[in-house]
Amino acid sequence: MNRAIVWFRQDLRLSDNEAIHDALKHADEVLYVYVFEDLFLKSNGPHGFRRTGKHRLKFIIESVEDLRLNLRSKGADLIIRCGKAQDEIFKLAKQYKSSWVFCNRERTSDEVKIQDKLEQNLWSVGQEIKYSRGKMLYYTQDLPFPITHSPDIFTNYRKEVEKITPVRKPIPEAENYKYAAKDIESGEIPTLEDYGFEQIPSISYSAFPLKGGETAGLDRLRYYLWDSRLIDTYLDTRNELVGVDYSSKFSPYLAQGCLSPKVIYHEIMKYEQFYGGNKSTYWLYFELLWRDFFRLIAKKYQNAIFQPNGLKGGRIKEFKEDQKKIKDWTQGTTGQSFVDANMIELNATGFMSNRGRQNVASYLVHDLKQNWQIGAEYFEYMLIDYDVCSNWGNWNYLAGVGNDPRENRVFNLETQARRYDPENKYVDLWRKFEKV
Repeated sequence: MNRAIVWFRQDLRLSDNEAIHDALKHADEVLYVYVFEDLFLKSNGPHGFRRTGKHRLKFIIESVEDLRLNLRSKGADLIIRCGKAQDEIFKLAKQYKSSWVFCNRERTSDEVKIQDKLEQNLWSVGQEIKYSRGKMLYYTQDLPFPITHSPDIFTNYRKEVEKITPVRKPIPEAENYKYAAKDIESGEIPTLEDYGFEQIPSISYSAFPLKGGETAGLDRLRYYLWDSRLIDTYLDTRNELVGVDYSSKFSPYLAQGCLSPKVIYHEIMKYEQFYGGNKSTYWLYFELLWRDFFRLIAKKYQNAIFQPNGLKGGRIKEFKEDQKKIKDWTQGTTGQSFVDANMIELNATGFMSNRGRQNVASYLVHDLKQNWQIGAEYFEYMLIDYDVCSNWGNWNYLAGVGNDPRENRVFNLETQARRYDPENKYVDLWRKFEKV
């Protein structure tokens, strides 16, 4: 009797899940496991911020709850553990007497350390990890270049890829999950309080009031394309600041793998066949391309994306770290009203518009002249849609240490505020929150 474990990581879904597909193909019985990882949930980064804040943790908990419900509806279950995945998965592998652990391969350093240590542990009992792919729109083997030669400039990457590389069809959801878990305790899903957080009050004007999970992600996809047809105006509204519908809000679902980029892409293609395409439908695909690009850059340059000089390398620059300025920036008390409103929104909801992110990053680096790594770490702590490659890639870009072909990409905050918040509606909205 061949047994396998599927270890869910940032692929919290049943649809288009290659790890599940591969496990079911190889094994007679399959165990499904998620570990709330101590490294990300109980530790701090180099500058003292927690690796995961309450907003993202709430989204993760909701996503895991949804995954468990969906598995149970298929006659299976999700085994929950809290601790270190390298230990918890190993203990289950010995208890279950499995042959393989199937999981999505990660490429950044902390995630690689965990999977490498687990792999070493499994070898000691004659088991192995089988890696799957699931984070990207394109399979790397389908690209017209090896990772080491992937273009450093996004425009060059886009031109080489979008016209010639096919996006594979999503993998259909399984019919039989081959679940059998005798004597394996299912485990309890932890709460915010278990990690020292209080419950989060709802905010009626939050730009992201949505729940986590594959069910909610597919509902949002259906709503944004088919029910409302908001995708038709995405290019015109994506830089707005107030409301749920100015942008797709797919990013948190992509970050935790509740939605597959391939599923989104093929749904866009289906929509274009039915209603016709335009610049807005293309631009949503364009954003998926950016996401893939940052993952390729992280694979190519590895830990360089986390270093002070980023992809530029060379002599280490000296960055200022004025604790008063940094605290004012993180708390939204700099006195620059547009920056402050965006940071207050981030702290209150875990979400900020793309336009806001660019402005607050530019302000920290170019106006306050502070270490960009602090901004990247604070975003890791706060953002509900934190994705390691996209976050650090974007901060590299704004700090001038990444792959931006333009030098000194500095935003004029007054001009930006007049253009995107001409009547101060956004600033006044979050000033109101500040006074509560």
